[in-house]
Amino acid sequence: MIRLLALDLDGTLIGSDLTVAARVKRAIAAAQARRVVVTLATGRMFEVAAPFARDLAITAPLICYQGALVRAVGSESPLLVTLMERPLMQEVLEWGTRRGWHLVFYSPGKAFALPQEHPNVFYDILSRERIVWVDSLPAVLDRHRPVKLIAIAEPIEADHIEAELREHFGDRMAVVRSHTSVVEGSPLGVTKGEALRKLAAHLSIPQSQTMAIGDRDNDITLVAWAGVGVAMRDGSPALIEIADWVAPSVQDDGVAVAIERFVLNTAAAACTSEHGAIAAGSGQPDHAVENALCPSP
Repeated sequence: MIRLLALDLDGTLIGSDLTVAARVKRAIAAAQARRVVVTLATGRMFEVAAPFARDLAITAPLICYQGALVRAVGSESPLLVTLMERPLMQEVLEWGTRRGWHLVFYSPGKAFALPQEHPNVFYDILSRERIVWVDSLPAVLDRHRPVKLIAIAEPIEADHIEAELREHFGDRMAVVRSHTSVVEGSPLGVTKGEALRKLAAHLSIPQSQTMAIGDRDNDITLVAWAGVGVAMRDGSPALIEIADWVAPSVQDDGVAVAIERFVLNTAAAACTSEHGAIAAGSGQPDHAVENALCPSP
């Protein structure tokens, strides 16, 4: 029995159109009607996640900033907040600025960036976030508490940025890839999986009764910790490798399919049109699931 469901936002709950599909909304509402606690687990700011939570009638604390903040909509008192040390953030910001990286520095409730010429992907990824343009990112640290930073680049350059951050700062901060074009730096020990563990403990829900769905490397700890861990079909290979089950893509209402199968226990969940269910780690249709729940007439 699933009692706590954690959903990644981008690439899982919503696609490029930034909307939640009708079937997904119905599945979440049906789960909530069965008293399943639903939360969002995202690298996004709380202010970006909150409108989606309101739209889906989610009242549980939300996991934001890759797990650095756990806070309920309507509450001014976070369940959890973890900040990065100012000297470390300053060092990383200065390091990236010297290399011309396209950086965004986050403080709770705010995002800061330099008014330089950024690639199109920069604006696509940050379309829902209100950016405060500043002349110096390190200077912002004097007035704002650091929670995380991101570097945005084309995928090949992002590979190099990730490797460089891991080599020089990996023993002092968590480095994770949340998108093919996004590398993130968070306080050491901060992950979505750890935040889910703490939220489950707060709600007195055992690990075996939790479920999580995600699509990128930053969801690995989340999916790995949950009692039932689900990856999206077009997710990262590393995530699919460790998932218990792989759902159809966001375009094919994968979140709804997973909820219908594991939470609502409806036979129709495995009958997912021609796309079918996907066996974890294989990338191939899970015919065993289809045959068990959709027997031939």
